[in-house]
Amino acid sequence: MGLFKRNPFGHLLFIKLWIIRVLGALSHRRFKGFNELHIEGSEVIKNLPETNVLFVSNHQTYFADVVAMFHVFNASLSGRRDSIKNVGYLWRPKLNIYFVAAKETMTDGLLPKIMAYAGSVSIERTWRAEGKEVNRQVKMSDVSSISKALDDGWLITFPQGTTKPWRPIRRGTAHIIKKNKPIVVPIVIDGFRRSFDKKGLRIKKRGILQSFIIKEPLEIDYENDTVDAIVEKLQFAIEQHPSLLNVIPESEFVKEEELNKKRKWEY
Repeated sequence: MGLFKRNPFGHLLFIKLWIIRVLGALSHRRFKGFNELHIEGSEVIKNLPETNVLFVSNHQTYFADVVAMFHVFNASLSGRRDSIKNVGYLWRPKLNIYFVAAKETMTDGLLPKIMAYAGSVSIERTWRAEGKEVNRQVKMSDVSSISKALDDGWLITFPQGTTKPWRPIRRGTAHIIKKNKPIVVPIVIDGFRRSFDKKGLRIKKRGILQSFIIKEPLEIDYENDTVDAIVEKLQFAIEQHPSLLNVIPESEFVKEEELNKKRKWEY
């Protein structure tokens, strides 16, 4: 790796490398120490191509979810099976991993700006801004940035666009899939909302068993599947389809007011 080599977004890979190493070392005990991260499906990661892979996941915190993915992906690529034991896997991390994030989130403070350098594809949300509902057009530059990230490597996205559970999938994710034809890998996480605060920076509770399930890539007919059909596949894949609310046991992190019209669950 050349000292001054840059990625397609103009970021120096040498700086990105050290950001990942340092933040990875500082955050490791949040998933392997203070709390425990249960991983399934790491063999899926090892069999993926170098580029044009889209990870879709439910979302529980602003930053901890993404940080956990960087750990799991790099540990898997380093030969660890369903484990992030020994942080040495971050010495030579995969540098073409990106994640979609709201621009206002990634510019709110020094730490988010540092994390953005590690791989954020920052976009302007079309439905919400500064805590208010909005309705604005998609910026073509954002669409171009997402395609650029997929062309260069792997991209993580949270298609619900919020950390609240059971929210609808944003149709823009389906349009991205039809346009770029990536391999789509679903991930289902749990326990992060109980472990961390909303931003995922402060440890809220220790001794929590977090789960991180990597599923097999989705079967998608890029030409014939409609946007609605892809949206429904994504909902089921990340276990956020409305029908599953009566099938999947209530997770401990779900607030009572969000289920006040739903039946209570027995474990």
